[in-house]
Amino acid sequence: MQDLFENILKEKPSKITPISGGDINEVYEVESSKGVSVFKINDASRFPEMLALEANGLNKIASTNTVRTPEVLAHGVSGERQFLQLEKISTGNATSKTWQQFGEALAKLHEHTHMQFGSDHSNYIGSLVQQNNQTKTWTEFLITQRLQPMLELAVNQGDVNYVEAKIFDGFFNRVDELFPIEKPSLLHGDLWSGNFLTDAKKQPVLIDPAVYYGHREMDIAMMHLFGGFPATVFDSYNESYPLEKHWQKRIELNQLYPLLVHVNLFGRSYWEKVRSIVEPFG
Repeated sequence: MQDLFENILKEKPSKITPISGGDINEVYEVESSKGVSVFKINDASRFPEMLALEANGLNKIASTNTVRTPEVLAHGVSGERQFLQLEKISTGNATSKTWQQFGEALAKLHEHTHMQFGSDHSNYIGSLVQQNNQTKTWTEFLITQRLQPMLELAVNQGDVNYVEAKIFDGFFNRVDELFPIEKPSLLHGDLWSGNFLTDAKKQPVLIDPAVYYGHREMDIAMMHLFGGFPATVFDSYNESYPLEKHWQKRIELNQLYPLLVHVNLFGRSYWEKVRSIVEPFG
């Protein structure tokens, strides 16, 4: 690893410290004469362009001037490894004002729109490829680019059998009537609490995006999974960019995609929750 950083930095680092960074990447805090930065390292052939696409997502969010992300310092491939060099974020503790500011900032991020749902390129959600082929309607995008690909992968991996997967047919027939029509919003795409930081100035910071233009309730629903966020965030969001009525009742529907992702990443234990959400539409 020392040789890798020397090759990237063109000098010998004074200190290399492994830090926690999830299940996919190796993450290090690296000190050199150029300062302290964070490096994410991964196999270049196993997950092609994963870190370059993450850099693209961070830059996309940063370009909106709505919510802070770590500055992308460099990314590329060195030998068999891909790397992403990021600004080191000094962290602090969130306050009620932090949560209020985050709700406002997320609302402003979601106000950035596009003509179509999706993106001009695919990216990753965790270690899985996330399809982003563009469509004109949310119904088509949700079915063909989000739910069907993850459902097919679950069947192919053997976590769900073909007969069980047929339970989605009834839900697919009703998607068009279940979701309010909105313009595509720029989404973080993987907005659970683990991808949120508070910096030393108590400002919100977003990391590890899986960006695309989608229905903004997808980010909102993801924020209610795996730890969640305080109610202050959603109150502040709604004051800035009100959600359509009954949005709370749609939270579980918008959690189907991340739950199917978890079926494929971590196994069948997540399928029962998926089944319970979809079964009433059968």
